[in-house]
Amino acid sequence: MAFTSRLYLLLLLVPTLRAQPSASTPARETIVVTGTWEPIPLEEADRAIHVINTQDLRLTSSTFFDLLQLDSSLDLQQRAPNGIQADLSIRGSSFGQVLILLDGLRLNDAQSGHHNLDFPLPLDAISQVQILRGTGSTFYGSDAIGGVVNFITRQPEASEILLRAGLGNLGQNQERGVLAWVGGPLSEQLTFSRDFSTGFIPDRDYRDLSLASITHWTTRLGITGLTLAMSDRPFGADQFYGPYPAWERTRGWFAALHQTLGKKTEVDLAARRHTDLFVLLRYEPWIYTNRHAVDSYQAAVRRSDDLTGAIKVHYGAEGFRDVLASTNCSGTSPAFVDTTCAPALGDHHRTWGAGYVGFDARALRRFSFSAGLRDELYDGARNELSPSVSGGFWLYSKLKLRASVSRAFRLPSYTELYYYDPVDIGNPNLRPETAWGSEAGLDFYPGGRWTASATVFQRRERNVIDYVRYSLTAPWQATNYDRLRFTGVETALKTTLARKNTLEFQYTGLQGSQNVLAGIYSKYVFQYPVHEGTLQWQTSWPKDILTRARLGVLERFGSDPYAVLDLYAAWAHGRIHPYFQMTNATNTIYDEIQGVQMPTRSVLGGLEFKVL
Repeated sequence: MAFTSRLYLLLLLVPTLRAQPSASTPARETIVVTGTWEPIPLEEADRAIHVINTQDLRLTSSTFFDLLQLDSSLDLQQRAPNGIQADLSIRGSSFGQVLILLDGLRLNDAQSGHHNLDFPLPLDAISQVQILRGTGSTFYGSDAIGGVVNFITRQPEASEILLRAGLGNLGQNQERGVLAWVGGPLSEQLTFSRDFSTGFIPDRDYRDLSLASITHWTTRLGITGLTLAMSDRPFGADQFYGPYPAWERTRGWFAALHQTLGKKTEVDLAARRHTDLFVLLRYEPWIYTNRHAVDSYQAAVRRSDDLTGAIKVHYGAEGFRDVLASTNCSGTSPAFVDTTCAPALGDHHRTWGAGYVGFDARALRRFSFSAGLRDELYDGARNELSPSVSGGFWLYSKLKLRASVSRAFRLPSYTELYYYDPVDIGNPNLRPETAWGSEAGLDFYPGGRWTASATVFQRRERNVIDYVRYSLTAPWQATNYDRLRFTGVETALKTTLARKNTLEFQYTGLQGSQNVLAGIYSKYVFQYPVHEGTLQWQTSWPKDILTRARLGVLERFGSDPYAVLDLYAAWAHGRIHPYFQMTNATNTIYDEIQGVQMPTRSVLGGLEFKVL
């Protein structure tokens, strides 16, 4: 969303502080666009940002959920394999407090945060996953309390055709494909994926279909990008939302147009439609069936100007609109003879807009400073201000100190406001959540093959939205908590050994506290990980044999710790690439969402064909 510059005036005043280039200075190949005012090298970011390059892991991954599990600050709470109806939290946040972006455009669902990860694109359409840990409303507005996950689409460098198919236990079969064409200033990429399973227990079957078209065109006017995508996901939802053999089908359509106007201005337009068909009793749908449809629109104009040759200012305006249509149909017979339809969430709409201004100055490899302010206007006369300040200082050429403070907010979803069923009751009087986040960290780049980082952080929240009840037999009621605080630490260590042998370790520890009355049961707030660690080992052996192993260990608040080991292997030589995957190789019995059992050991194998 922005643009960076060097602190030229400061260099004139203190020229002796300028860092001199040296052979030990690490190459800056990773560029981040998330949580910054302009694309910058990762080492220059003043926030805790993690970048996952999907192309490095493409042959040894099935879905992008395999990639999200590599970050210890991300708590991926799946109800089924491969992210079927999954929730995501960052640094102990709720799943609604994480903002999902596609090339900087919002994907969060106004109906329910449970659909935020109902991602419409296949894995092969993505080049990077950039994760901003911590508050990000100054850059992106509502929902960015815990953090931001930004999926960056892939632009092909050459024409290619890739086809992939695999089979596994639990009735699994998967197909993926890429058809890309590059000709001068124009490129076109078509991707598809299909993931099917009969389920490891009754009513836990699923089908996942995704299609996408991504077009890039460079002209004298600038760069034009057009993204079109759709998804269709029916799945058995036994125990997902209570003690019911439920069934659900979600479908999504997404279209986005990006246009740069010279080097200083860009315009973005996007539309998203998401539908949700929910059946409480799969084999008796006439008793309770909900139908929801959300249409979302967004537009943005962003610009960057030089204040001097060294300092830049960034500003822009954004507009959003959500339209919800929702009904609940029930009847007395399987034929729906006496079916009646009444509002479930009802029909609602929300229009809001925002303006922002940001200031950025940096002396490369020495000082950096960034400040911004965003004003979000909603419901006519209400507004939320989201300021932020961050800075960095290189203590010497290999060690950087960084810190930031920022404010964030989240508007309630329509489910939290209006939903009603025997298990959950909404609250139309909910107030927006707000939070102040702060962090300080050290990044160490000793040169050669090692990198390390450590961050301490705290987030103080007000009016936290959660579902509570006063007895185990009462329904859950949406309400605002007064105060909530999370304090934690993140560490990461990565080394690259011989034969492209990479070892990466991450650990996140959390402690939460809140002001609530005794005797209240919380549905989401106290489900956060107290300790979470990931260890990944990846290597490229002779003759293009690739192997990868991921060990994840997690201890949730009030629960016993558990460990899950995933193994991956592939052969990248020639045009035919065999691959093999074993998830939960330890055969661990666990659930990521309390009461929703996850599968035991699962295997999948297949072939990828490089046609062109």
